[in-house]
Amino acid sequence: MTDETAYGRLEERGDGRWALHFTRLLPHPVEKVWRAVTEPGHLAGWFPTTIEGDRAPGARLRFSFPGGQAQPFEGEMLAYDPPWLLEFRWGPDIIRIELRSVPGGTELTLLDVLDERGKGARDAAGWHVCLDNLAAHLAGVATADDSGAAWRAVHPRYVESFGPEAASIGPPQGI
Repeated sequence: MTDETAYGRLEERGDGRWALHFTRLLPHPVEKVWRAVTEPGHLAGWFPTTIEGDRAPGARLRFSFPGGQAQPFEGEMLAYDPPWLLEFRWGPDIIRIELRSVPGGTELTLLDVLDERGKGARDAAGWHVCLDNLAAHLAGVATADDSGAAWRAVHPRYVESFGPEAASIGPPQGI
């Protein structure tokens, strides 16, 4: 996606952590987008891992990469308010997905709170590709099998935008 509004931003928080923010307008009703961000069959079309565990605040979660690309890891459901809010601990990060009904569809906001500024550009490029894949999945369009190529295409823009301090941690495994 080349639209400038598709790009995320990185902001320093007051607690020493960093936050990636993405906002995407999706031409689909909230209920359809909610299914895509919560149901396993839909998550497989855009999210980088499975999400195993109860959809309830406090529930322990387990995340696994398809094909064993990396080791599974643990997390916790922090908030779950259908069809508006999903928030969970994803390893050391906090992922928050909020949906808002707007004329013509849904506004999706993804927030990723990071412990390390150095992975800002890497993770931003990853979420950028994931959100592009979500939009394609919702539209019924197949996505390319090589998400690494899509990541490599947008990553330099994030390095340039966020600066070298946000790009000290290299690409994800397998890219």
